[in-house]
Amino acid sequence: MSKIGERTHYCTELTVDDIGKEVIVKGWAAKRRDLGGLIFVDLRDRTGLLQIVFDASATADFALAEKVRSEYVLAIKGKLRHRSEDRINPKLKTGMIEVLCTSAEILADADTPPFAIEDADSVNEMIRLKYRYIDLRTDGMVERMRLKSDIMHVTRNYFHKNGFWEVETPYLGKSTPEGARDYLVPSRVKNGSFYALPQSPQLYKQLLMIGGVDRYYQIARCFRDEDLRANRQPEFTQIDMEMSFVNQEQVMDMTYGLIREVFKKCGGVKLPKNIRKMPYDEAMARFGSDKPDTRFGLELIDISDIAKGCGFQVFERAVANKGGSVRMINAKGFVKEDDLILSRRDIDALGEFVKTYKAKGLAWISVRKNGELLSSITKFMSKETVDAILSRANAEAGDLLLFVADRNDIVFKTLGALRLHLAEIGNLIDKSKFDVLWVVDFPMFEWSDEENRFVAQHHPFTMPHESDIEFLESDPGRVRAAAYDLVINGEESGGGSIRIHDRALQKRIFNILGFTDEQIEERFGFFVNAFKYGAPPHGGLAFGLDRLVMMLAHTDNIKDVIAFPKIQNASDVMTQAPTPVDKKQTEELGLKVVEKI
Repeated sequence: MSKIGERTHYCTELTVDDIGKEVIVKGWAAKRRDLGGLIFVDLRDRTGLLQIVFDASATADFALAEKVRSEYVLAIKGKLRHRSEDRINPKLKTGMIEVLCTSAEILADADTPPFAIEDADSVNEMIRLKYRYIDLRTDGMVERMRLKSDIMHVTRNYFHKNGFWEVETPYLGKSTPEGARDYLVPSRVKNGSFYALPQSPQLYKQLLMIGGVDRYYQIARCFRDEDLRANRQPEFTQIDMEMSFVNQEQVMDMTYGLIREVFKKCGGVKLPKNIRKMPYDEAMARFGSDKPDTRFGLELIDISDIAKGCGFQVFERAVANKGGSVRMINAKGFVKEDDLILSRRDIDALGEFVKTYKAKGLAWISVRKNGELLSSITKFMSKETVDAILSRANAEAGDLLLFVADRNDIVFKTLGALRLHLAEIGNLIDKSKFDVLWVVDFPMFEWSDEENRFVAQHHPFTMPHESDIEFLESDPGRVRAAAYDLVINGEESGGGSIRIHDRALQKRIFNILGFTDEQIEERFGFFVNAFKYGAPPHGGLAFGLDRLVMMLAHTDNIKDVIAFPKIQNASDVMTQAPTPVDKKQTEELGLKVVEKI
């Protein structure tokens, strides 16, 4: 227990209005300056810095101040006063005030930290993650942790005032393999059996609707054993909700209302009340993505009709194949003063870039200022064909046309990635703005070459469009889902759907996905059996909490918004997890560890 007493204020809670008060503050020594009879210490807590003055003539514990070093934990008692004119710091919130210490206590000493808090931004990320408890003291991490806490607080208040109940669903559940890999937990009491950590609370929240809860939400931890990217983690948090007796518009209105409130209260951003709804087919045709970034142009242009019989065999073969097309992007203004913004070497590099998306290559036409065309393909085409392409592209001097010819899925994926890449190169994105829209009418199914069957694009519990149900067995690829994603600045911030509530329809969907009756019973029996007892129409959505924090914090690295994140191989640099365990533990679980071949 501190001899100083209980803290009266956080550092930056104090203002000039508190001048003359006796205060007690506690925190870490960020910096110490010894001027002989005066010692200045910048005290840091989670709110910021406050200058402490140790005066040999006024501080009983002056000798203690001489021992203080960086990151010592201190308790300070003293009187708040104005700083002298020469010590005012306009960059600090507390730059006008300081505490004249009357007594002090070192609550804990500290070794020299592996990096200076104020220099953390220039420190290697692996070092920061290894000493994450130190990194958490930096201004950036403090602000992002506060922001995340605020978002959760606003979320809970919003759902509470709209009649939702917060209900916890199990972490230890049944493995229902469909989609990403489960993290499995062996059972000690049922040898040879395993729990699965939830990839989402999907089945449980639907069961809550069947149970009559009507409006549910949860800030839920989820787990997926998948390869990581900058915005993915093996364990993450989502804002999960579900409603009964609603239609698609009602779910979308309710959830967008939450986003507007979060952005306004936590980021000072006023989003429009009404936003666009873009069908999936339009999003793919115009932007090559189901999460389109519409803050800039570079839209896709279909020239498949022109490509037929154009003379360039790569184009002709693509459109001759079912499900193939030729599309392009007009990178307007990427040729200036007869010099490409992108050199020939840069264009060759783009050719390599598109190959990472399984495209065979990248064709191009450069429109020079003098009207001359430079190209890899025009020599194969007639003047009429070239003119038709230029006209379709609305091409002008200074434009660079970039073409991909292949199966539609490859064309869309490639050009969708290419337009984002070009936007970065050309600095076309206004990153100060938030562009928000709904993408709707997703395909119910997509064909998997790997599994040689249709798989659910969202999940197998999504309601198909009523008008498309008749095509379920005859033409599954034609069926649209009552699904919706909220897209913010080209990122899927949340997605959901109206759910199937008819057991016969749910069985049809499972059958189309290739599940036998035995597999349905084995994997989903507890769920589908509940439908026998009256399932209400219901729907919901889940937002990625970490992604929302990333957007409002203006970072593209998810590790910046998670207190203790994992790295690329799903390991924890700080704790070294995962690690081997004692043989006794594995024997208790009936497990034998074998070397992976």
